[in-house]
Amino acid sequence: MVGIIKKLDETVVNRIAAGEVVQRPCNALKELIENSLDAKATSISVVVKSGGIKMLQIQDNGTGIKKEDLDIVCERFTTSKLEKFDDLSSISTYGFRGEALASISHVAHVTITTKTEDSKCAFKVQYSDGKPLHPPKPCAGNRGTQILVEDLFYNMGVRKNALRNASEEYAKIAEVVGRYAIHNSGKSFSLKKYGEGNSDVHTLINATTRENIRNIFGATVARELIDLEVEDNRLKFKAKGLISNANYSVKKCTFLLFINNRLVESSPMRKAIESVYAAYLPKNMHPFLYLSLDILPQNVDVNVHPTKHEVRFLYEADIFEKIQQAIDAKLLGANTSRSFLTQTLLPSAPVPIEENSKSISATGDSTKEKKVYDHHLVRTDCKEQKLDAFFHSSQTESPNASESKMKENSEELQSRVEIQLTSVLELRDTIEKDCHSGLYEIIQNMTFVGCVDQKFALFQHNTKLYLGNTHEISKELFYQIMLRDFGNFGALRLSNPAPIAELAMIALDSEDSGWTVADGPKESLAKYVVDLLKSKAPMLDEYFSVEIDEDGNLLTLPLLLDNYDPPLINLPGLVLRVASDVEWTSEKECFESFCREMASFYAVPEKNFNQGNGSNVEDASGKPSLNWTTEHVIYAAVKKNLKPPNRFSSDTSILQIANLPDLYKVFERC
Repeated sequence: MVGIIKKLDETVVNRIAAGEVVQRPCNALKELIENSLDAKATSISVVVKSGGIKMLQIQDNGTGIKKEDLDIVCERFTTSKLEKFDDLSSISTYGFRGEALASISHVAHVTITTKTEDSKCAFKVQYSDGKPLHPPKPCAGNRGTQILVEDLFYNMGVRKNALRNASEEYAKIAEVVGRYAIHNSGKSFSLKKYGEGNSDVHTLINATTRENIRNIFGATVARELIDLEVEDNRLKFKAKGLISNANYSVKKCTFLLFINNRLVESSPMRKAIESVYAAYLPKNMHPFLYLSLDILPQNVDVNVHPTKHEVRFLYEADIFEKIQQAIDAKLLGANTSRSFLTQTLLPSAPVPIEENSKSISATGDSTKEKKVYDHHLVRTDCKEQKLDAFFHSSQTESPNASESKMKENSEELQSRVEIQLTSVLELRDTIEKDCHSGLYEIIQNMTFVGCVDQKFALFQHNTKLYLGNTHEISKELFYQIMLRDFGNFGALRLSNPAPIAELAMIALDSEDSGWTVADGPKESLAKYVVDLLKSKAPMLDEYFSVEIDEDGNLLTLPLLLDNYDPPLINLPGLVLRVASDVEWTSEKECFESFCREMASFYAVPEKNFNQGNGSNVEDASGKPSLNWTTEHVIYAAVKKNLKPPNRFSSDTSILQIANLPDLYKVFERC
């Protein structure tokens, strides 16, 4: 039988349309971020629960929505950007079709709280299927708009079940926020999970594009970026951005592309650019790219895809070629400073036999050898380096690096300030007197074996195997470095000034702070922390290279160990402990307690480590792996500088777990 064509119910039509625009939580967030940017917001905060499926909240400080517009703001095709079809050819805003809020309201529960500049109060409205459920309710609120999206796809079971797990959805949300934060320097973005105090993405309003890239993608890529600018009056386009040089490469290309300020994707452009890099990078390795193209609006069709993540424009091939030529010229110019890893001995070359590998008898007769039994043989010579020691997370040094480094060290020694403070000298003397001679001998001649996990590592001395508590050992190491280099620290400058008041509030909000109502308002305590540290700023800067500006921002931290960055996630706790636990009234106790707190901050964390292969030099992000850092930075410094205190012999910070002769006895009994 011939089917009868019927007009679909309006609810069905709207949900089908909503499914095209909002395919997953990150699509909804992208639309909401663009609305905030259209509203001239300079601060955008996002809070997510269960990967955005349970809750997705975005708040901005933009112009807000007028009360009289709240009735239709979630209806389809209601917009302030577009009046006639011809306007599409000159549209320059992010949103223009009036589908975003409508689509979201058809597949989720939406609540809008908004306040305009001239309004005396904010208004809140809840929506379902594009319609308000009640008249606008007056409420308290700041200027701008807060949109709360709850139970996404609650009425589309198949779509909801097809979504990946919450952590993957959250990663896609973080990717969207991070990319818009990088492109919109001069605006503040933050992203965090619901119920957590720390933000996973946080950019400051005064940060540059390069600083935002360092904040989000890490310092490894940020220091290898070169500026790119292209302009062609004939093709009527301009392009600018930051691209990685030939020294940087990763296994997967990172391509941030904005066309007329809209985040889009373009596989043809990515392939065209990667074809240029193929001549400079190792096989199957890829670059980092951030490009912003300004193309004449009349030449761009922004209405190609429902989610607007693809666009079409005129002269694509010619524009691609111009960009290719500009990138090739930049890479060719930067190629003179390219660094390569080298090896000093070919794999096939014969290895010389150690003359001292056999024990010679006491008579001095080299032809007469003393027998060494198997259970007294040492696995390796503790004075030999392993091949891993020749690999670095950064590029190898130039041929004159050794000479220049010796010169730098010489200049450093000449400029080193001799500290004559009695309190500091007494603290140093205490370390010397408390040193355990037996453990000192073991540490001085140990061979690192490997990491058990983030907290523990194995090392060998003669025929004995030891388990070291890396967290406790590194804490003592940094305490001794604090006293050894007192008044002579280099400075680690933070990429963005860290407001002490905000750090203190984050610390007070955590469960570990121990704050109770009896302690007084958190804001007052945070102000006390700021005032105290500002009053100690000259002393902290002079002795510890901790710089604090007049606005109460933390600018620098002491450089305690080369190639080691402290876990900045613990910075809020450090600020609070320095203000509350340091004994500021007595000089010696002040220096000791401050050095202890700083050492605890710098120590290798006990938890939150995704353990990888200990032989890997770098992790997936291109940073040195923690296993590599533990072996080649932390334990190398321990072997060179640490004077183990007596307590290490009894508190299991260093624990003997095996002895080769004893193991042979066990095997003999078996």
